Amino acid sequence: MLRLGIDVGGTNTDAVLVEGKQVLGATKAATSADVTTGMVQAIAGIAQSTKVDPGAISAVMIGTTHFINALVEANRLAPTAAIRFGLPATSSLPPLIGWPQRLVDAIQGRSYLCHGGHEYDGSQLSPFDEGEFLRAIEDAHGAGIRSFAISSVFSPVNAEFEQRAAQILAEQLPDAAVSLSHEIGRMGILGRENATIINASLRELAEHVTAGLRRTVAEAGITSQVFLSQNDGTLMDIDYARRYPVATFASGPTNSMRGAAFLSGQQDCVVVDVGGTTTDVGMLQNGFPREATTDVSVADVQTNFRMPDVLSVGIGGGSLVKDAEIGLRVGPESVGHRLTTEALVFGGVQLTATDIAVAHGIAEVGDGSLVRHLDRALVTSTLANIAERVNDVVDRMKVSAEPVPVVAVGGGSFLVPDEMFAASVVLRPDHYAVANAIGAAIAEIGGEVDRVFSVTPGTRQSVLDDARQEAVDRAVAAGADPSSVRVVDVEEVPLAYLPGSAARIRVKAVGTLNVEVAVGGTHA
Repeated sequence: MLRLGIDVGGTNTDAVLVEGKQVLGATKAATSADVTTGMVQAIAGIAQSTKVDPGAISAVMIGTTHFINALVEANRLAPTAAIRFGLPATSSLPPLIGWPQRLVDAIQGRSYLCHGGHEYDGSQLSPFDEGEFLRAIEDAHGAGIRSFAISSVFSPVNAEFEQRAAQILAEQLPDAAVSLSHEIGRMGILGRENATIINASLRELAEHVTAGLRRTVAEAGITSQVFLSQNDGTLMDIDYARRYPVATFASGPTNSMRGAAFLSGQQDCVVVDVGGTTTDVGMLQNGFPREATTDVSVADVQTNFRMPDVLSVGIGGGSLVKDAEIGLRVGPESVGHRLTTEALVFGGVQLTATDIAVAHGIAEVGDGSLVRHLDRALVTSTLANIAERVNDVVDRMKVSAEPVPVVAVGGGSFLVPDEMFAASVVLRPDHYAVANAIGAAIAEIGGEVDRVFSVTPGTRQSVLDDARQEAVDRAVAAGADPSSVRVVDVEEVPLAYLPGSAARIRVKAVGTLNVEVAVGGTHA
């Protein structure tokens, strides 16, 4: 089966063609302002280098920065209302609390509190008040709101009120986009609600982007189904991405980590991904990124949806190097996708980390004669500064004091030293520069269960078995080959602060894509 993997980064758009475990071709193109132009160039590069008939490609997997960039830039966001069912509780912390004002303004954010919600055991906090909800949506619609984020207290346990609200919205405002918190976030009302509001604000953009991606692929002569990679390293079909754009936010570093596992054969290691602007460091466990166990801040908004545990530092191939009076500084400023015009080795005037690497002889790009004048002490001290900072991040990512294997990937990974005190070995596998696109190409289909269960004496094993089976069923429903599905992660957390025998159980299952079946969009 031929798979085309594409990863849209801040500097480059990478594309690879993979068949089984063999990489048939790889190419890089500069990421364009409209993103799709860079994709067209990358696909054309693959077609030229491999001579493969585009019609023979079985599936296209894309990792994109469209949505996270829109949020960070507070641009192209839809007018959004957040409606929470939680009264008489939760009134002291209304929706949108803690949001940066620039983001509230960008989504023309409005918030409403309604009676409802549930306790941890599924019992009601208060009854659903339909009249109250209708007044809220009438007010929001009158203010020009086009997208709604619906949340309810403990909806991952009982989603009754969110589903009822969605039905009413579909009847009253059939053209409005609706996002439900129990489908997006995890336990914890504020983090789940914030993730839902972000998702709702991106729904209109997602309609345009997914249509554009489909069109770009079709115009290249590729007729196969298009998938997008998710934050947890699994795939979703493009219709699912249209409804849940937040699921793509961390696909870049996740793809690189999955690609690193594929290329190096390492299933448990630290991955250092050096791009043009940042270095992302994450931990692989059983071949998948370790997920963050706490709320993750996205554009200064606390959220709790699935995100990899990644530490980033402002060092990349395009990082500016400044030897000022206050001392040497590398990054976080970067020339980004302008590296090939602004770096010294390409005839530019900016001193970058790439220039330092070329001057030291650890990289061969551009014209090395243009950096021969660089002071040797500056070159040495810059590389030492980078090595120390990367070492520190790797050491912070480990779970023990013991050295661990480190896999260096990304176009700027020549900046990673060959030896680090935190590493037992530093590996640079073949095709390391396009590990992100390879991670997209080899991604699997996943299914996840994450909710509170009642675990009475003698029932723990049966509850865990039921949760495992549900995760497997979800992966199969999302398009995984049933014979390939396996459980890769089980987490059980007893909730001692709740009465009774309650436990939060999270199970994740993955399997290889079954291209013979239609992916229906049901996904964990």
